[in-house]
Amino acid sequence: MATEPAADTETTPAPEKRRKPPLWLIIVIATVVLGAGGAMALHLSGSGAASHGKPQAPSGPPIYLPLKPFVVNFQAGQMVRFLQVTVEVMSRDPKAIGLLKQNDPMVRNSLLLLLGSQKSTTLETEAGKQKLRTEVLAAIRNVAAQNGGKPDRIEAVYFTSFVMQ
Repeated sequence: MATEPAADTETTPAPEKRRKPPLWLIIVIATVVLGAGGAMALHLSGSGAASHGKPQAPSGPPIYLPLKPFVVNFQAGQMVRFLQVTVEVMSRDPKAIGLLKQNDPMVRNSLLLLLGSQKSTTLETEAGKQKLRTEVLAAIRNVAAQNGGKPDRIEAVYFTSFVMQ
């Protein structure tokens, strides 16, 4: 009689069945992970949609720099006429204002030359005054650029007094 090998009396435990997490839980976890990754990517790229490669101008309240009044004379036909102008420069960047204060002699020189070259007939009109305002802004921005500043940070100039005699 042939003997059959003895059955192994020790039984190996059957592998435990792991319960799969519900599908909705996987979706929630994936959404949170992807959302956090996207937020991190936006943060690292420089505040998301607001950053398109352009440096942002400082925001905040405007800072005004009043300049001492300018008095120039210019020829008007046979008469000598005088122009007295008070100008205020506006920026939102304290560094730009500081740069202009530091270079006040250059700013004043540029503006005195510009104002002295004007014609009285031009300055009698609103359009002439607006054109002069644009030229004054360009002259001030030029001084800022020459001294290592950012000219676009000088936003505007305003005439706070404008007297011709």
